Amino acid sequence: MRERIRAFTHAFRRSNGWHKIGVTVGLVIVAFALTTLFRLLREIEIDKVIVALRLTSPYQILVAGGFVAASYVTLTFYDYFSLHTIGRRDVPFRVAALASFISYTIGHNLGATVFTAGAIRFRIYSAWGLCITDVVKIAFVTGLTFWLGNAFVLGAGLLWAPEAASAITQLPPWINRAIALGGLAIIAGYLLWLMAGPRTVGRGGWRVTLPCARLTLVQIGIGVLDLTAGALAMHALLPADPSIDFVTVQVIFVTAALLGFLSHAPGSLGVFEAAMLVALPQFQKEELLASLLIFRVLYFMLPFGAAVLLLSAREGWLAARVSARNACAAAAKDRQLS
Repeated sequence: MRERIRAFTHAFRRSNGWHKIGVTVGLVIVAFALTTLFRLLREIEIDKVIVALRLTSPYQILVAGGFVAASYVTLTFYDYFSLHTIGRRDVPFRVAALASFISYTIGHNLGATVFTAGAIRFRIYSAWGLCITDVVKIAFVTGLTFWLGNAFVLGAGLLWAPEAASAITQLPPWINRAIALGGLAIIAGYLLWLMAGPRTVGRGGWRVTLPCARLTLVQIGIGVLDLTAGALAMHALLPADPSIDFVTVQVIFVTAALLGFLSHAPGSLGVFEAAMLVALPQFQKEELLASLLIFRVLYFMLPFGAAVLLLSAREGWLAARVSARNACAAAAKDRQLS
């Protein structure tokens, strides 16, 4: 156990330089986002935002809530797929679903997802005999699922509507399309590489055998379903006028979500909203802000509250079991002494 902890610490130190670069990039994104958000919201009329919130139909909120629920259901398959990949098929889906939902939801809302989500995963999976090494492997495979899904959705979306992300990237459509082709080419090359035979990454106990090409398509599908459901929720909440096609919304949504993820801001707060406001200038700011506020409640706040309650209930149940077991042991000991 000590050797594994030492190896984990060594791996963390080796990656610390990349971590610092990531933090620096995140701070730059947050600074730009907050500056942009301040500029965009400077002339916002709060009364109009409140009116827009009241005019949002319950049907819109219900549909969006359904898509958010679908997104979080899809999210549970991230861990389940990862457990099968590392050979821990004995862990049931209900445990994988609980660990995935709680770790992702709390981790993303608090920030520092690698550490917060990792700690929660270890707390839940340790009851099933998983060690730190297994949790790191799960984090690697789930991260791969996330990035493959993002790369495919953005690649296909930008290829179809390259101008959709231009307001955010500040790049001409032809460069966006070139980036899309490059991303899709990398995915195709990765699949061809997997077809040659089993591929492994890492060393020693940290070695992970990557999913085969067929299972990688399933992996990509999980990421695509997750992102598509989230984008559908956002699309359902947008004002009806002017109309906007779903592919454009999906490209903008995924780009904004990626910026929020890279910023390391808790819940992508401020970064996601700024990107959406910049990319959708055709809507009145007050109406769009109302849609974004409702989306934040549905996609971030309510799941976060549910995750905290689930984790608290689990910890309370475990504590009660330990207390009951100790009480039984004490009673048995007293009977033996008497």
